Amino acid sequence: MNNQVLFQNRRRFLHRLTLGAAVFTVPGLFAEELARTPRQTEGPFYPDHLPLDTDNDLIIVNNSITPAVGEVTWVSGRILDTRGEPLQNALVEIWQCDNSGVYLHTKDTHATRDKNFQGFGRFLTGSTGEYLFRTIKPVSYPGRTPHIHYKVRRNGKELLTTQCYIKGHPQNERDGVWKSLGNPKARDLVSVDFTPLKDSRAGELTARFDIVLGLTPEG
Repeated sequence: MNNQVLFQNRRRFLHRLTLGAAVFTVPGLFAEELARTPRQTEGPFYPDHLPLDTDNDLIIVNNSITPAVGEVTWVSGRILDTRGEPLQNALVEIWQCDNSGVYLHTKDTHATRDKNFQGFGRFLTGSTGEYLFRTIKPVSYPGRTPHIHYKVRRNGKELLTTQCYIKGHPQNERDGVWKSLGNPKARDLVSVDFTPLKDSRAGELTARFDIVLGLTPEG
């Protein structure tokens, strides 16, 4: 994969991300409360040992020149309250299995893990509430439909744990965690499109997952 191509794609993507975020800095934009993102289980494979590299680029570990195997995907979104106001200084964590379906966890040994995949990342939101990760398109592992785990913290307090799914994936209907949401509207809130990144010559994808939190007055 050409590093110059990746750099150019990243610059174009971040530019569009900034323009899109500007809309959500206008106070009072939303007349009604937004639907809260449903809570979901953390699952058994939150990393039991964090990688030395915990940045928001999961396909390159430290200064390695070998990228992870998988479809490169830019996952972005906003962290908002129910009024549509962006949440600054929210620590967004994601973790997911690699392209072989293996998590960064000592108990997940059903296959060989891709050591070039970071498996876990963090991003601290700014004034627009935006976050961004470069990762791979999620794949299934035994018993589960493809998904990405999310955890949002602020001021040392855990605010939400949830999961993000590929909209319309055929395995969703057979997935116990996805089905446990019950309400189709709740399922829609955690199911997003993974689409080709415009002008990407490396065949990258993009996905947008906004997270709405119900905060206490102190939150």
